[in-house]
Amino acid sequence: MVVGSATDTTGEEAGTTTEHAHRLRRRLGRADLRAVPEARRELRELLRHWGKPGRSEIAELLTSELVTNALVHTDDDAVLTAVVQPGGLRVEVRDFVGRRPELRGPDTDDDTHGRGLVLVQSLADAWGVRPHGVGKAVWFELGAEAA
Repeated sequence: MVVGSATDTTGEEAGTTTEHAHRLRRRLGRADLRAVPEARRELRELLRHWGKPGRSEIAELLTSELVTNALVHTDDDAVLTAVVQPGGLRVEVRDFVGRRPELRGPDTDDDTHGRGLVLVQSLADAWGVRPHGVGKAVWFELGAEAA
């Protein structure tokens, strides 16, 4: 985990470090699903004094969905970045696979998998997918106050 100021945007860190309490950056190892609860715990620590009650729990849920998607649907590492800004929180999971995620409709089937982006779309104040180099970044934003 890298917790720090919003100056470094390279995403090239390996491992975890602590700098300053406004940013979380964590490299996620390929297919290592142990990173999901670890990322939630690190985000919880970052958001300890942030937002109205319930907002940090929503952020944890949506972050775990994005992290899980990156680890399950790609064959490479990913990078989680969370930044607390005056207006709210922005979380981004960057991977190195260009294939864009598909948003399933609520009536797709009864399978319990494939609902992560539906949750993100439903609960985030804003979200999207941004291409970068050889991959993409899936992100969401939450205001500190309930929308």
